[in-house]
Amino acid sequence: MHNGIVILDFGSQYNQLIARRIRELGVYAEILPHTVSLDTLKAHQPAGIILSGGPASVYAEGAPQPPEGLLEQGWPILGICYGMQVLSQLCGGQVEPAAQREFGQAELSHTQASALFAEVPERSQVWMSHGDHVTRLPEGFTVLAHSDNAIAAIADTARGLYALQFHPEVTHSVYGTQMLANFALQICRAPQQWSMQSYIDTTIASIREQVGSERVVLGLSGGVDSSVAAVLIQRAIGSQLTCIFVDTGLLRKNEAADVMRTYGEHFEIDLHCIDARERFFKALEGVSDPEQKRKIIGREFVAVFQAEAARIENVGYLAQGTIYPDVIESQSVKGPSATIKSHHNVGGLPEELHLKLLEPLRELFKDEVRQVGRELGIPAYFIDRHPFPGPGLGIRVLGEISAEKVAILQEADAIFLDELRRSGWYDKVSQAFVALLPVKSVGVMGDERTYEYTAVVRSVDTQDFMTATWSQLPYDLLERVSRRIINEVRGINRVTYDISSKPPATVEWE
Repeated sequence: MHNGIVILDFGSQYNQLIARRIRELGVYAEILPHTVSLDTLKAHQPAGIILSGGPASVYAEGAPQPPEGLLEQGWPILGICYGMQVLSQLCGGQVEPAAQREFGQAELSHTQASALFAEVPERSQVWMSHGDHVTRLPEGFTVLAHSDNAIAAIADTARGLYALQFHPEVTHSVYGTQMLANFALQICRAPQQWSMQSYIDTTIASIREQVGSERVVLGLSGGVDSSVAAVLIQRAIGSQLTCIFVDTGLLRKNEAADVMRTYGEHFEIDLHCIDARERFFKALEGVSDPEQKRKIIGREFVAVFQAEAARIENVGYLAQGTIYPDVIESQSVKGPSATIKSHHNVGGLPEELHLKLLEPLRELFKDEVRQVGRELGIPAYFIDRHPFPGPGLGIRVLGEISAEKVAILQEADAIFLDELRRSGWYDKVSQAFVALLPVKSVGVMGDERTYEYTAVVRSVDTQDFMTATWSQLPYDLLERVSRRIINEVRGINRVTYDISSKPPATVEWE
């Protein structure tokens, strides 16, 4: 989509927030790496450019730079944090280490009238996160605002260049959204043509043109992303779509039946259900390492999927529910990092499939995917459900996996989610589940000694899953969950509640 705002990524953890804030204004925004070529940038026909923050110092050797010739294109530009510093340096200003760094809330005082600060009070709270600052302005720039310790905003209005030392995209910057709106709508004059319905209409037409008369195969998991992708593609090409649902044996309780009923009957999608439970349990025998489990599950899924897809004639495309955060993370400029856990997103296609890739959701954030699902009439039960990991219960049964352990966990997990829904808490928390520990403990039931598994109840609150806090569920709710699991699930005699936040813990246990 053209005439939107392009955000050049210099490694800020807040890049996705910038794009989301712009899209909430009805303006299309996308994130591209700062290494993108000028020709590629021109092809996007941006209404304006935002230079993001980042961890580097502009005066360091090898500091990231925007495409050469960017300033000569006449596009309005807004630099944020590192973006302000690199814009200042490019225009001839001076950036140096700050005598006093600023991290956290600060008071912004703006005294210079500017379109960027229209409808923003002269004093407001903003969020700072910087160790460098601008010490000499580039020629043609004026200071728009200060904080206690730094020049906080500058502009060369004649050239349409603006810069902020703080982060307007975070909620701690009280009038930050207004500033972004002023830049996108007033300074860039970007058209407000981004909506979920327009996206659906455009995407359906695009899928029809791209696919033509060929068939499309999609691995339907029952999760939000694959479900929305399936229904959207089905709206575009009807019976040319075939979905394959692989029952790994590691799914939620009754998941296979629910998926077959909802998508096979309600949406009349051609859906093949493959019962591969025995195959997966056999492949996982004796394996307890979480990374090994993930790789085995992924390998077996691909093998089962390939075998079924090979039976379908005239297949030209493999559809995936890839969403925008997956794409952004796959092109991150942050450099090498430690592997916390392996992901299946944006992993490419097995060469032996010989299929082209169809990813109709790759421009959407998760909340936008949910909006599309609602527009398409997918039941709220599927659209609003919590995230479920690709390897399924294979990483929620800690240690070695068996059909017996999975059955125990399915029952316990179903009870927890049922109680959350009954109490109205399911939609208040971001993700909730039960994990089964490879730990047995002594208990007493009916005057008899028991020696059974320990279950861990986990619930977190988060905006983006990059950080998360444990949900402060009511004690009476937790007591009901514990009582029901212990009374109704044979094999569990102890329930604990995980009160770890991310970081240092992760949301999932493996």
